[in-house]
Amino acid sequence: MINVKPEVLAALEGNTDLLALLGGPYIYQLKAPEGLDKYITLFELTNFDSAWADGTAFMAEVHVQVDVWVKAASTSPIAAEVDKTMKSLGFKRTSSADLYEDDTKIFHKALRYVTEREVEGG
Repeated sequence: MINVKPEVLAALEGNTDLLALLGGPYIYQLKAPEGLDKYITLFELTNFDSAWADGTAFMAEVHVQVDVWVKAASTSPIAAEVDKTMKSLGFKRTSSADLYEDDTKIFHKALRYVTEREVEGG
């Protein structure tokens, strides 16, 4: 098992164009604080061994979801910067969905990605 979340978080936080669109470093794992108008959350969907040799896993496949949340505006510019960043890390986008959350009145873009990486010690 590998942990790609710190790498993803650091890359998103290092994208100055993305931070400008968000109005600051509003990128969180799982849950954001209340009261923000624009922010990103991310979490790991799956993380499993995908290749073995001599009974030992040497590759892992990891699926990550990055969610863009924006009140009263389009999610597209922020989603485009997220996509650029994720692809620079070697992730492949597997899906995206435009959503609207009626209870919070916020636009939501769900972006799903996959990567395959070497397992340390594998």
